[in-house]
Amino acid sequence: MPADLATAPTASVSRQARARPTGLWPTAAAICLAASANAAAQDDRRPFRAEDLVTANRLSSTTVSPVGDRAVYVLRTTDLEANRGRTDLWLVDLSQSLQPPRPLTHHEASDFEPVWAPDGRGLYFLSTRSGSSQVWHLDLDGGEARQITDLPLDVANLRLGPDGENLAFSMEVFPDCADLRCTTDRLEHRRASGESGVVYDQLFVRHWDGWKDGRRSHLFTLRLDEQLAGTTPQPVDLMAGLDADAPSKPFGGREEYCFTPDGESVVFTARAAPDASGSAEAWSTNFDLWIAPVDGSEPPRNLTPTNPAWDTQPQFSPAGDALYYLAMQRPGYESDRLALMRLAWPSGQKAAAAAIEIAPGWDRSIGGFEIAADGSTVFATAGDVGETGLFAIDASTGAVRRVLEHGSGTVRAIAATADRLLFEHQDLARPGDLWSLSLAEVATQDAPRTVESARRHTEVNRELEAAIAWGDWDQFSFAGWNDESVHGYVVWPTVGKRPASGWPVAFIVHGGPQGSSSNNFHYRWNPQTYVGAGYAVVMIDFHGSTGYGQAFTDSIRDDWGGKPLEDLQKGLAAALQRYDFLDGERVCALGASYGGYMMNWIAGNWPDRFRCLVNHDGLFDNRSMYFATEELWFPEWDHHGGYLDNPDGHEKHNPVNFADRWKTPMLVVHGELDYRVPITQGLATFTALQRRGIPSRLLYFPDENHWVLKPKNSLQWHREVERWLGEWLGRR
Repeated sequence: MPADLATAPTASVSRQARARPTGLWPTAAAICLAASANAAAQDDRRPFRAEDLVTANRLSSTTVSPVGDRAVYVLRTTDLEANRGRTDLWLVDLSQSLQPPRPLTHHEASDFEPVWAPDGRGLYFLSTRSGSSQVWHLDLDGGEARQITDLPLDVANLRLGPDGENLAFSMEVFPDCADLRCTTDRLEHRRASGESGVVYDQLFVRHWDGWKDGRRSHLFTLRLDEQLAGTTPQPVDLMAGLDADAPSKPFGGREEYCFTPDGESVVFTARAAPDASGSAEAWSTNFDLWIAPVDGSEPPRNLTPTNPAWDTQPQFSPAGDALYYLAMQRPGYESDRLALMRLAWPSGQKAAAAAIEIAPGWDRSIGGFEIAADGSTVFATAGDVGETGLFAIDASTGAVRRVLEHGSGTVRAIAATADRLLFEHQDLARPGDLWSLSLAEVATQDAPRTVESARRHTEVNRELEAAIAWGDWDQFSFAGWNDESVHGYVVWPTVGKRPASGWPVAFIVHGGPQGSSSNNFHYRWNPQTYVGAGYAVVMIDFHGSTGYGQAFTDSIRDDWGGKPLEDLQKGLAAALQRYDFLDGERVCALGASYGGYMMNWIAGNWPDRFRCLVNHDGLFDNRSMYFATEELWFPEWDHHGGYLDNPDGHEKHNPVNFADRWKTPMLVVHGELDYRVPITQGLATFTALQRRGIPSRLLYFPDENHWVLKPKNSLQWHREVERWLGEWLGRR
């Protein structure tokens, strides 16, 4: 393993200078860049506010044309008056001419999930223009978008076969139904019956933010030529009779399935047994790869039956001679390392044991990958020392090297053309945009590149970026639990230099717990909103965090309140010692999910340190939590079994057992639709605070889940959090 991957930096690492590339495109953009430089020189930039975060444009779902000269992406804008986001399609030129991106659609409905037609002259995409989500087509030579499907159910997760003959997509259906009418008739009967009761014989009863009603997300195909000819063919359910979801719930997308190279079959990820019993779904992470013919002539067949853990993200090599995918090894562990696997095709499809791991000595978990056009290299994203890096993996030898140097920020998505590597990049003070590198230069580089050496293709928040006095940051390390190296970030309210002393501190604890306080532009817990409100920010990647090797991530198992608390204590002390502008007497800790759990744990086990706490959707009682949450594999792995099998494992670090020590003022935030950490956990926390006479406040959202997603609710969330900090810390 290369040295830069085997060892973590031990010294303070400042963020890279955010120089703007020149020659991006002429005229208006050049004028804007010049104006930005002038604004910076006059130092008239303003602080970043919650309103800026909520209304910032968001780029996603980039797809490259068959020739590789253009790309289409989805741009989300926020309509505050309507209290929702809206998505449109934009086209960007990837050639040397570097023309400004241009909008392809602009409709009050949402347009999303674009896919290119094989000839590159048109796009298929999903839109809600007709009142439901359906497939539409747009001719890039001109003309208005036209509706392709008019199905009785919403369509999602769109793909197009390599020959352009078949559309593939998902719909929510009853798995025992023979056609779509059966599903719609059953739903109508439920509505007309006046009966609201639902009978369950197995878990899940509810999942993430919705109650289960017996429907499943199934993959369908539709003959495009027949649809265009007006014969209204019936979609083919590739998973007929299979009591399973594809893509997986609640966060799976179209990356979880693909067409075979010949276009005759679809490979997809699903958690299902051949008899479709589904009885272990709530405590199993045994997702397999399945294959089914596009005409539905055969039932799905399991390609990875020997692996009892997670198999996902199938993708064929450009030559069609191999199926690549990601796989975990340990069943029941959702944060196990995702390794890159290769299965010979088509010879290996009947012998899954023939799959081999690429780069088995690389101790990082892959988030997503893309195969170069010549098949020689697999480009991958992976968490690495406090950010998500971009890596190149030799498909033959498994050798791994960084493409962008550490400190560059976060890469979220990648796409390879014949000559360029396109990726979405962001960091702590730069929202996501599209950049690219020459593949010829990547192949010959002898050291990781800076992101500024890449070509920037979009500036979807150009005016915002130029107007804001972004907080600067350092990444630092210290000796944490067992004197092992632990990393953190400090973000401060100034540009280019350290501020004067006396800045109160927002001490943010990330969730997961297998997560990271990463160098990215977070749309919920963004440090820049606290900087803009007058606080410095400290974040620690305690033991259990991702991106530091699998052993570091695994170390939190059976120790939720042990190593992480010690790391947080030592990390805050190290930050206060190193950064003299931090006011150690005025510190408030904040966290959500596991971070919210840690607020309750801190309240009973570090009760004298903080002026205040902010607890969003946090755990109060591990016992009741186990019996009320939905995905049981999570607590069963982290606490060494279910509560009935190992009660001591759940009670050892149970916040309720230390609630008699609580004394720190706390703001509690919880959503009614949070079924991961049910509302009763937040109510119990608030009740305990109130009965002990501790200053406390409850912010309750009846229409939000584990996250706060509605724009106006997000603004209210930030307003209440900033009000709470101001009440107990004041401001600089």
